[in-house]
Amino acid sequence: MITMTTHVLILCTHNSARSVLSEGMLNHLAAQLGKDVKAHSAGSAPSGRLNPFAIEALNRAGIDTSAYRSKSWDEFTTPDAPPLSIVITVCDSAAAETCPVFFGGHGHPVKVHWGYPDPSAGEGTDAQKLEAFRQTLHALKRRLDIFTSLPIDKLEKTMLQHTARDLSQA
Repeated sequence: MITMTTHVLILCTHNSARSVLSEGMLNHLAAQLGKDVKAHSAGSAPSGRLNPFAIEALNRAGIDTSAYRSKSWDEFTTPDAPPLSIVITVCDSAAAETCPVFFGGHGHPVKVHWGYPDPSAGEGTDAQKLEAFRQTLHALKRRLDIFTSLPIDKLEKTMLQHTARDLSQA
């Protein structure tokens, strides 16, 4: 039986914090479970740098970030880009933050929104900032634990869309 990798693109505006945390955690959980899922992250207006607190939070969770970089979503619209199954935005529309709308991608991906407050918007000491990133990472992990428990490769597109959208309430 041939299995195809499920490619998940996680978007935020700057691709420096929440989308990077999501990419790292999803790849980590998928690897632990032996799931053929590959997470990618990108931004509509990438900052060109990863937030150092995002990298530290991932590294403290045992997630290797050495290959991570801030990148544009344009990389996922080229003919040689991976076929996307799901595109998840993680910006905080509740805080009047403009969420990117992705129209590209091969494979007509399911599109869902899981809003998270921006941990990089917080003030305080470095320890307090790191704690905000750690809390965001744990909130993402809770949702991604449920997501990775699904038989993603066996769900048909409509069911996958409804299930992924239901997780926005989790």
